[in-house]
Order: sequence, then structure tokens, then C-alpha cells
Amino acid sequence: MTDGYYNSKKTDDICEDVCGQQTSRAALTFSRLRCMLRGCDMRTYMFLIVVVPVFVFGMYLHGQKLSYFLRPLWESPPKPFVTIPHYYHENVSMESLCKLHGWGVRESPRRVFDAVLFSNEVDILTLRWKELYPYITQFVVLESNSTFTGLPKPLIFASNRDKFKFVEPRLTYGMIGGRFKRGENPFVEEAYQRVALDQLLRIAGIEDDDLLIMSDVDEIPSAHTVNLLRWCEDIPPILHLQLRNYLYSFEYYVDSKSWRASVHQYKKGKTRYAHFRQTDTILSDAGWHCSFCFRHIYEFIFKMKAYSHYDRVRFAHYLNPNRIQDVICRGNDLFDMLPEEYTFREIIGKMGPVPHSFSAVHLPAYLLNNAEEYKYLLPGNCKREGG
Repeated sequence: MTDGYYNSKKTDDICEDVCGQQTSRAALTFSRLRCMLRGCDMRTYMFLIVVVPVFVFGMYLHGQKLSYFLRPLWESPPKPFVTIPHYYHENVSMESLCKLHGWGVRESPRRVFDAVLFSNEVDILTLRWKELYPYITQFVVLESNSTFTGLPKPLIFASNRDKFKFVEPRLTYGMIGGRFKRGENPFVEEAYQRVALDQLLRIAGIEDDDLLIMSDVDEIPSAHTVNLLRWCEDIPPILHLQLRNYLYSFEYYVDSKSWRASVHQYKKGKTRYAHFRQTDTILSDAGWHCSFCFRHIYEFIFKMKAYSHYDRVRFAHYLNPNRIQDVICRGNDLFDMLPEEYTFREIIGKMGPVPHSFSAVHLPAYLLNNAEEYKYLLPGNCKREGG
């Protein structure tokens, strides 16, 4: 035909010519995008413009939750512990208690060293040491002027040392300077401080066959558990302690799965202070783990920014004092996370707030004897100072 124009090239050929031209990077990128979108209908445009950004934003907000929910698909549960039944009654003799556990009884008790890294848990450390006081030979505490995340930290124990006069004759206190390496994995700083605690234990005079309690300040063995282990013969050389898990106070009972606390028969050159699984044996119902059990809102904020899992603070509003107070009273998770479990049944079963408990039975004696001073740790008292 002579009165019209005919182009025999296909659309793909046109795109090939356009995209193959020698031009600037920006122009080439735009040309390629135009070629890719040619032939797309309205539904495709809507998908790209609306659905994709919403999906990306949703993953930004809830990607961590999705990862935790799908945990059973990508991580197997750890090997189960071999659990030792725990027998105790105040009217049963120590000889009988040891026999019930399959152990003999000693002629004299072992010495016991309680060693902790201290951050800012003044009240919980008081409850711990009051509970254990009758049976501890030496209280060993190490404090740093740095958090695990490399933030400067005041020497809180040193400034409150007068509150611990009751242990002063049996106290070994050490201070270690922080390395202040911001951006470093916080578990590196934590491990550095735990190694320093090994040296402090030697200064405190620990010897072979002494018992060493390895646990965080808020992982509190019960007094009768420690007394049992110091009197019984043939106990396991390393024994984890199963503790009752509480959150914010003894009002919110979570479960009995806390296991990191452990008791060791000290061996020079072999025993190393650690906070991970070190054996397959665990003693049931051996104390309490009260996580984030603080009196003041600012203490919650400090720990959220200072401890090894600070990456859980994904948004600035997580540190808002009003939000934190509301989360405590509702029994929700400070970091808006799903339960850290290994089966869908357990994850779904623990979703939502921790149920309120109205039981204050079998709690540290000093807490109940001083209930007015520590009422924020007891059922029905979720309000915090400064909240």
C-alpha cells in the first residue's frame, strides 16, 4: 500500500531495539521498565502498585512474628532433659531426702559459691541473697561500667552496696571496664564478662568439690534446693535447675521451662562460668525465674536497650513509658513477639497475654515477710513507679 505506513516488527522486536540502544543508565532503566510493563492489564498494575507495597510493609512490621510462627518448620526442638524428680518437705530429714533422690548423705556439707553478673537488678538480687544466705559460703558479684550492647552504665551495685551489708563479710565484688564496641554482637561482650567472672571466683577462694551456682540474678534457686545439693553425696557433677518462669512479677506465671541455671562441682582448670546447656540432667521445681521484674519503668527501658537481645526493640515506641506500663498490666510481651516454642501447638497455646495468677504460695520467704516493700512483685499490683 502506498498511502499508509506498515511496520512488520513485533512488539518484542521494538522493545529489543529500544532496550539495546546505547544511552544513559537512567534512560536505559526507564526503557526496560516500559518494555516490561507493555502488555500488562489494569489488574497487574493494581497488584504492583497496591498489593506488593502492602506486602513489603506487612513483612517489615510482622516479619519477625511470621519467622517465629514458622519456627517448627526450620528448627528442631532441643534434646529433652533427663529430669530428676525433686522431693522436699520441711519435716523430712536430710538423710531421707537424699535417699529419695538416690543419693547418699555427707558427714558435712559442701561449701557453696553463688556467682552473678550484675546489671541493675537491685531488688531481685536482694531477694536472691536473702533466700540463699544461710547456705552460701561466698557471694561473688561482677559489675561492668558497660552494658552488653556497649552503652556506658553507672556502677549501680557499688552505689547501692550499703543495701547488701548483710553479706559484706562473705562478699567478693569485682568491677571490669567495658570495651565499648558499639555495633558488635552483644553476646561477645557478655562472654568477655563471664570469663572475667572465672578469675574473680579464684580470687574468692573457690576450690575443687565446692558447689558453684551459675545463673543470672533473676534465676533464683530455692534455699532448700541448695541445701539439698550441699548435703547429698553422689549428686551429678553438673546439674541444671528447672525454675518456674514468671514475667514482670510473681503474678504472671508462664511455665516451668526455665533451665539455664546450673550447679557445678567445681574442678580447677575445667569448670568455666557459662549460661548455656552444659549437661542433659535437670532437677525439677528448683526455684524461680522472674524476668523483667522491676520496680521502676526506667529500669525496664534500661534493660531493653542494654541486654543481649536488644535487637528485639524494633521500633522506638516500644520504649514509651505509657506503653510499657500498659503491657505489664495486660501481661503482654514487651517486644510484641510470639512465644519461642518448637511446635505449632505450643506456639498457638501460648499466644496472647500471660494469664493472671492469684497464688503467692511457694515464693521466696523474704518476699512474703516484706510484702509491703515488694508488693509490686505480688499478685494484684501491676502498676510501676514512674509509669
